[in-house]
Amino acid sequence: MSRTLLFACDLSAENRAAFARAIRLANQTGARLDIVHVLDPYLPRRVLHDLEEAVVADIAATLTDIREDYALDEPASLIQTVAGEPYAEIIREAHEREADMIILGAHRKRGQPDLVAGTTLARVLRSAPCPVLSVSHPPTQEWHDILVPVDFSLTSRHTLRETLKRFPEGRLTLLHAWNIPGERELGSDTDYARWRDREVEQLRRHLEEETEQLMSELDDVPDLELVLEQGDPLDVLMTHLRRQPPDLLALGSRGQLGRHSQITERLLAEPHCDIMLCRAW
Repeated sequence: MSRTLLFACDLSAENRAAFARAIRLANQTGARLDIVHVLDPYLPRRVLHDLEEAVVADIAATLTDIREDYALDEPASLIQTVAGEPYAEIIREAHEREADMIILGAHRKRGQPDLVAGTTLARVLRSAPCPVLSVSHPPTQEWHDILVPVDFSLTSRHTLRETLKRFPEGRLTLLHAWNIPGERELGSDTDYARWRDREVEQLRRHLEEETEQLMSELDDVPDLELVLEQGDPLDVLMTHLRRQPPDLLALGSRGQLGRHSQITERLLAEPHCDIMLCRAW
């Protein structure tokens, strides 16, 4: 079955990096690139008709321009306009086209997590039927360093499987944040410290076994490193992103379908890298 990447184009300057990444990914995977722009449905019909032609022409010209700027081959592509609520139309098109991935540009409300929830990007992330890629950095190179937060949840397993499958030539860092009860009260006690170290080592072995099991299901797998750090999961993740930003962060959706996630909104408001968000299954 042929693969389809759905790129939601809003014709903004901020969307250019995502457009270029979409072209690069389509070429790498052999997928068809479906480019969709959502128009205001309340415009007069005659205006909509004229606008559709202008938008398609502008997208085609931008496609050529970006390909020349980044020396990219031309992928199989389809340019189309639809009218409606942007986030709803993007999700509907993803369902109808059985899209393998949705690609969007980063939102323009950086540093304002309280304003992220209502953006098209955040609303698509909450209800998409496939992984969603938020692109904030120019695609000057392939994604080599990929960070994947991991635990024992269904969401984590699915995200790791998707990442292993999609990026067999990358270098994955699996980041797990741990907390052991009694650290504050007994952290200086020698017997407690030995017990804590044994628990952390056992945790590491469990994570390694789960990862090896997932890798055994695939033909090609990337190089990976498992990193365990103590602390709150969000704090550990943000510290790691600031200290050593990866090319791509692969993150599982923690919220229920249709509901927002504070972790996701924090990351979208402070994008240190491109982000791939996956559903829980």
